[in-house]
Amino acid sequence: MSGFRAVLFDLDGTLLDSVPDFLRIINELCREHDRPALAPAALRQRASEGARAMLRLAFDAAGDAELDALQRVFLDRYAANPVQDSILFPGIAETLEWLDRMQIGWGIVTNKSERFTLPILHRLALTRRCGSVVCPERVKHPKPDPEALLLASQELEQPPSSTLYLGDHRRDIEAGRQAGMRTLTCAYGYLSPADDPLTWGGEHLVNDARALQPLLQCLHSECTQ
Repeated sequence: MSGFRAVLFDLDGTLLDSVPDFLRIINELCREHDRPALAPAALRQRASEGARAMLRLAFDAAGDAELDALQRVFLDRYAANPVQDSILFPGIAETLEWLDRMQIGWGIVTNKSERFTLPILHRLALTRRCGSVVCPERVKHPKPDPEALLLASQELEQPPSSTLYLGDHRRDIEAGRQAGMRTLTCAYGYLSPADDPLTWGGEHLVNDARALQPLLQCLHSECTQ
């Protein structure tokens, strides 16, 4: 894998460890409804499936109407403070700093709503550094459709063939491949026990975000020699 001139990231589970804030809010709701607290490890296995799936894990006997109400409360509380406890995965800050030093454009393509994504990037001081942010509101078809990735590469002014997409879910790798991009699987993200990231078709796999910057540096050196 070589020849990249732009890098795109998924957000949750790739750049950002969002589970601490998800867990904080869900366990608030558990306390308010006299439910046992949810363990962090259990939530990490469901985080990529969205708010409803995470709430279903904590409120397993809830009906649809109750889940609808819980989801509204969860999303409102999350929107009010989406980065109280969440942090960039260890190694991500160094990766972004290296990309900036090398003047390699980078962006974010996520299925997370702008309602949450844009405040998160602002709070993390990433808004001005990020060359493209594509959320579902900007496209007709979210991932695994490649539309959002193609829009981001256009905004970074690089062809898909020179763009690398990083994600922690099968849909990320599928979207990247369909877009004609090189793909890198982030296996440190929110995988379930049933997931086998080796079968997703990514051109490379990373088990620790701290390995990203050295890997990208190596790959970039290969393509510029």
